[in-house]
Amino acid sequence: MPGGRLTQQERRQIALGLAESLPYAEIARGLDRPTSTVTREVMRNGGPTAYRAEIAHRSTEQRTRRRKQSTPRGAEAAPQPYGRDAEAVHAFEEVFTTFMMASGMSTMTARVMARLILTDSGSLTASELAQGLQVSPASVSKAITFLDSQGFIRRERDERRRERYIVDDDIYYQSMMASARSTAQLVATARQGVGVLGSGTPAAMRLENIARFLDFVSESITRAADQARDILHTKPGTASEPAAESSPEHG
Repeated sequence: MPGGRLTQQERRQIALGLAESLPYAEIARGLDRPTSTVTREVMRNGGPTAYRAEIAHRSTEQRTRRRKQSTPRGAEAAPQPYGRDAEAVHAFEEVFTTFMMASGMSTMTARVMARLILTDSGSLTASELAQGLQVSPASVSKAITFLDSQGFIRRERDERRRERYIVDDDIYYQSMMASARSTAQLVATARQGVGVLGSGTPAAMRLENIARFLDFVSESITRAADQARDILHTKPGTASEPAAESSPEHG
């Protein structure tokens, strides 16, 4: 079975397999590679619908160069709790970050958000974020300011008086409420414009229709979020921390 990094040709074969909707296991057999290798490769590079062989190959080369430049000699990946595969977790974090960037977040904001959400405690300090992401504290501070303004995080002081940034279970509820408040302001502004432009004029009618649409959609989303909020606090099961020497088998 071949080892080492995937070649460009292998990545092209993965792309062809995905285009034919083949399961990861079947693609892996064709490459004589473990299924986990193919799974991580696809998830690290946009997922099954966005995977592109050439882009994936260039991205991997760039990541490898950055890792060599930033990782001290002899440094090892931080151990993962619950027997997780550190490489798979890192790959998923990249995928999650990419999706949030696609929704409009800047790269650094998406990276900070992903790191907080995927941390079991849901709580990190600026120093921990900067160290984990290998970026400057100033970059973290700018991202935190934006996330705080959008209701994605909250701040509190720990026992050492350090400011911690926290994502709660109802993070997306709070974000939706913040968005609803912003939309309400837009509705009010649009209706103010109706009076300025003259009721019944084409421009005023356009603004009024925009206001009615946004008002209706915002109210519907707020009502649905209130009704579904309990889902965010549901605990389907609590995983127990396995012994340090035990870990799930991958492949």
